[in-house]
Amino acid sequence: MDSYNSSPHRRKVRLSEFDYSQPGANFVTIVTQERKKLFGEVVDGEMILNEVGSMVKEVWEVIPDHSPNVDLGVFVVMPNHVHGIINITEMEATHASPLPRVSKGPIPGSIGAIIGSFKSATSKRIRGLDNNHRKRLWQRNYYEHVIRNERDHQAIYDYILANPINWEKDEENTYT
Repeated sequence: MDSYNSSPHRRKVRLSEFDYSQPGANFVTIVTQERKKLFGEVVDGEMILNEVGSMVKEVWEVIPDHSPNVDLGVFVVMPNHVHGIINITEMEATHASPLPRVSKGPIPGSIGAIIGSFKSATSKRIRGLDNNHRKRLWQRNYYEHVIRNERDHQAIYDYILANPINWEKDEENTYT
């Protein structure tokens, strides 16, 4: 920690030289705050969504409506996390002589911007549900993996689809 900030330094998890707004496929995992099981339960290897889980699924499915440069791949909502593949299909248009970037936030159209928008929209909607005043829905940050080839894509695709079946063995299942 430094004298100007009371929070610990966070390890960077993104590749500093990689442009996360460029076309390509990315595997993402987003986890609930304190890994709380908020989205339903797995019964006999099948994820049964509750109202909050259904809302999270709905918000995920409309990502391309808000980010036209995105196609979604396979996706699953689990009791305390979500997994999905996001395909960025093209670069968003930029101005011929762009203004210098002053924001420290994610680059528009990037994986960071897409995930930030998803997390914001789901958090806002969950606060609107009856009797739900949860302060934070999601943990800070998210896990991402750039999918580099077809073999990598197939392994991730299979992993996502098998997640409910493997829930009993999943380390995420040890949380409340």
